[in-house]
Amino acid sequence: MIRRHLYSYAALLTAVVLAGCTSAPRAPAPVSAPVPSDAQVQPFRMPALSSLPDERPRDLKGRYVQVSWNDVPGWQSDDLANYWANFVRNCQGLMRPTGANRARPARATPSLWYPVCSAALNPATAPRANDPVAVRRFLQDNLTPWRLEAAAGQLADGMVTGYYEPLVYGSRVRQGPYQWPLFAVPDDLLTVDLGDLYPELAGKRIRGRLQGSRIVPYFSRSELNDPARQPAAIVWVNDPVDNFFLQVQGSGRVLLTEGPNAGTTIRLAYANHNGHPYRSIGRWLVDQGELQLHQASMQNIRAWAKRNPQRVHEMLNANPAVVFFREETILDPTEGPKGAYGIPLGEQRSIAVDTDFVPLGTPLYLMTTMPSSSQPLDRMVFAQDTGTAIRGAARADYFWGFGEEAGALAGRMKQRGQMWLFWPKSAGAPRAQ
Repeated sequence: MIRRHLYSYAALLTAVVLAGCTSAPRAPAPVSAPVPSDAQVQPFRMPALSSLPDERPRDLKGRYVQVSWNDVPGWQSDDLANYWANFVRNCQGLMRPTGANRARPARATPSLWYPVCSAALNPATAPRANDPVAVRRFLQDNLTPWRLEAAAGQLADGMVTGYYEPLVYGSRVRQGPYQWPLFAVPDDLLTVDLGDLYPELAGKRIRGRLQGSRIVPYFSRSELNDPARQPAAIVWVNDPVDNFFLQVQGSGRVLLTEGPNAGTTIRLAYANHNGHPYRSIGRWLVDQGELQLHQASMQNIRAWAKRNPQRVHEMLNANPAVVFFREETILDPTEGPKGAYGIPLGEQRSIAVDTDFVPLGTPLYLMTTMPSSSQPLDRMVFAQDTGTAIRGAARADYFWGFGEEAGALAGRMKQRGQMWLFWPKSAGAPRAQ
């Protein structure tokens, strides 16, 4: 999706700004992607342990308290449909060397997970994928739950928002209604990894461009309206607000309805951004007196844009941030975009986290509620993504999947939640590198 990593702006918006995410597209309405079955679990070959040397550890800010499985409330309520497929995929991410790249977010220490992932790939010790009892037994035999606390004896409590993978309609060439570009990464965009110079700033980056011998901020959204400054457009989209909110989500699918390759659906994955801060266009409309706060939904933003086409650029330019993409072929429509962890996100199994508290690759139990509801949503998930607004213990962004239904759920989600980390037995408290 931070990934991205997916550059998840979604959590930056308030629930009201994201609610009501539907429109009347020119092409047939999208349908949600089918949920992958556990029969689709693809094995992989474990690397040699020597290829996964421990790197310099990262400091984590969380307070972790070891508990028993009985102390994790309701964790057995999840039916674990498609869970094992995602567990195996998560092991693929855990078992990759990183090359000691200090610019990437903190990840779980691979060597600690080697015995667990080896057992998961061994037919003699792996559970049957479609047997939830066997899967739970495997987790209990190999992992220990750790409660994430804000203070001694106090569960960390954070906001849980949602994001999804949208579908928009586009053309390879600028024509007719297809006037809104989604850009590739500019050739002149500089990305400086500060962790390479200052270890205490690991994971921090700045973006800009050269002006003579100086690095200056990269062009803002309004500055990129100048054709002379624009990078190559991958596609042109037929709706400015759809274009904008695909950038908000960080990735999306584009159905090419005109021009070359018409009828083909491609994925645009997050590749970079211009380094400017995100500003909410919903908030801008409220400040302009155009909408009341309770009216600032995606649906009403679209309606305002249709009533005021002459002011669309003005509205969009209120947000100086721009996301740049790379094109990907969709090989498996059941898989989500790749998150910050570099593996496809699992529908309702992946979340974005603050890696100062939860390293990427960590299995978790998330206890929250359904969007705009008190109905429990208690799920076994994986920390596989990050986002610029995902900050703090127990803060999470929940990946709902692909399509309009997922978008409607994601748009309404602004709940409270708590989480427990699952960590290999005898490995001590959660740690990262």
